[in-house]
Amino acid sequence: MSAPNNYSELQDVIRSRYGELSKRLQQVAAYVLDNTNSVAFDTVAIIAERADVPPSTLIRFANAFGYSGFNDMKQVFRRHLVEETANYTDRVRLFRELEDQAAPERPEEILNEFARANAQALQQLAAQTSAEDLNKAVLALAEAENIYVIGLRRSFSVATYLTYALRHLNRRAFLIDGLGGMFKEQLELIGPKDVVVAISFSPYAQETLVLTETAAGVGAKQIAITDSQVSPLASFSDICFVVKEAQVDAFRSQSASLCLVQTLAVSLAFHDDSGKGGKKKRANARF
Repeated sequence: MSAPNNYSELQDVIRSRYGELSKRLQQVAAYVLDNTNSVAFDTVAIIAERADVPPSTLIRFANAFGYSGFNDMKQVFRRHLVEETANYTDRVRLFRELEDQAAPERPEEILNEFARANAQALQQLAAQTSAEDLNKAVLALAEAENIYVIGLRRSFSVATYLTYALRHLNRRAFLIDGLGGMFKEQLELIGPKDVVVAISFSPYAQETLVLTETAAGVGAKQIAITDSQVSPLASFSDICFVVKEAQVDAFRSQSASLCLVQTLAVSLAFHDDSGKGGKKKRANARF
C-alpha cells in the first residue's frame, strides 16, 4: 500500500485498520494518535518506551502503513505540527527545532527557493492535469445557472480571485464566506442547476466539507481543487483537480492553484467568445 502523505489521511487509515492490527501494533496506534507532539519531537527509543513496545515494533507499525521506517512516518507528524501553527514567527521557530538542515534565511535565498519550487510545481500541474477534466470544468461553468465558490483559510485568496474573474465574465458567481455567521443561509441558496467550486487543502476546512455534502444533496455539479485523490472533497466531486503546491520549509505557495483557476476563467472567456462571436466580452474580461 502507498503511505498516506498527510496527517489527516494517516489518522483515517489507522482508525479504519485498527481492528485488524496485532495487540502490539494497536498499542502503537493508540499512542501515535493520542501523542502527536511526542511522535514529532521524541526519539524512537523514547516513543517505544512510552508506548511500552520494543523499538522494532515501531518500525513494523510504520511498514504496515507503507512507510520505509518510523522516521519516515515521523515526518508526517512534523509537517502537521508546523502547519497547525498559525503564527508565522512561531512556525519558523518550530521548523528550526524540527529540522536538522539549515534553511534559507536571507531574502534573496528565500526568493530563489520559492521561484525554483514554484517553477517545479507549475510544470507538474501542466503535465498532470487532464485536458478532459479542464474541458468538462469549463463546460460546467458555462452552463451553470449560478456558481458558488468556497475556499477558507489559506485557500481564501484563490477562491476570491476566481469569484472576481467569473464576475468579470458576467457570471452569477458568489463567494461562500460565512460573513456574519451565515454559512447555513448561504448554503441554502444552492440548487441542482448550479456549480460549486470547492477549494481546500490539508488540513481541510470543515465548513468546506459541509458545503460539498450539501451540494451533493441537492444535485449541484461540483468542481474540487484539492491536494490528494483521497481528499474528502474528491468523494463528492464531479471533477477533481489535484494540485501539489510548492513548499519552502514550513510555507506552502499558492501559485499552482492560482494558475489553475486563472486557466479556467480565461478558458471560459474563450468559450464564450467562440460560442457567441463576441469579442467585446473577452476584451472586457480584465483578470
